[in-house]
Formats: sequence, structure tokens, C-alpha cells
Amino acid sequence: MISYREEDFVEVVKGLGGADVVLDNMGASYLDRNLSALAPDGHLAVIGMQGGRTAELDLGKMLVKRLRISVLGLRGRPVDGPNGKAAIVGLDGEIEHGSALIHTLKFGNHFRDAAQASTLLPAVEKRAASGTVFDIPLKHFTDASIRSHHQTIEVRVSDAPHPNEIVIALAGAAQGRPQQRLASLRTER
Repeated sequence: MISYREEDFVEVVKGLGGADVVLDNMGASYLDRNLSALAPDGHLAVIGMQGGRTAELDLGKMLVKRLRISVLGLRGRPVDGPNGKAAIVGLDGEIEHGSALIHTLKFGNHFRDAAQASTLLPAVEKRAASGTVFDIPLKHFTDASIRSHHQTIEVRVSDAPHPNEIVIALAGAAQGRPQQRLASLRTER
């Protein structure tokens, strides 16, 4: 765990070879630092703009390192969509390391706040080789008793995790299952 208040996260991450993926909820104020922290062929996924919406982008840095940026507008999604999370640990790791990363309020609250959700994120943790298929469980953003939103999304990252890596994934959908026929769990109480 890196405390940005006590150490320079860019230098720490670069010292470890750089990050393959940076999930950024700050936006403009961290753009250049996040790009610097990425390893070659890295991916910056921007999910929030707490640090502003406009920044200068160094295309040279992106070209040299072959970087990619995705901007995910989570607030624009309908509030009734389901969500979930996963930690897939490489074969040399321990499941508890992945669990320690995703089962904290510091992790979950960033996604919940961005998505305006109030329920806990359902999760899956797994120890696996690169390219393993895993299912991320999904539940309703604000009401876990709505069964139309109890579903999974199948994910596969072809080249991760390596034996000493952890893949962290977040998933969300704009709606529940089409043509669902199950009543709310509240009807069975």
C-alpha cells in the first residue's frame, strides 16, 4: 500500500516497473503524474474529475510509452444498473492480498461515490493463471433485494495476471437482465 501523503506514488510505482493500469478518480490534477506512473503499454482509466476537468496532455509521453486512456462516465449511467468487483491473484500470490485491496471502504467508496451507489459491491476473489476466465457478480446499485440485477459478467484478461501480479476489476451495467421474471427478495420475507 502506498500512502500518497507520505511518499511520492509515481516514484514508488516507477521503481517497481510502472503500473499496467491506473484507475484515476482525480482527473486533471493527476493526469501527468498518472501517465508518468504507467509502464510501457499502460492504460489510464479515468472515472472521476475531483481534481478538475481540463489539463494539458503530453502526447509525446503517450507515444513513446504506447499509452492508452479511457474516460468512463460513471455518473451518466442510470442509477438502477448493477455493479461488482473482482481481484484475480497470480499463481505466486495469495488470495488474501487481492481481498485486502478490494474489501476496503477506501477502494469501494471511490466507485460507489462515482456511480452514486449505496449498496456494498459484490465481489469475487480467485487465484489463477494469465488468461483465466472469471465471473464478476453484479447487484443493484441501491437495493440488493432486486433480483433482476443479480447477474454476472464474464471477464478474461489474456495476458494477466502474471504469477506475481493482481488484476483488479470493476464491472457495471446500465440495467438488469432483460425479460427478468423474478420478484424482489422482499416478497419472500
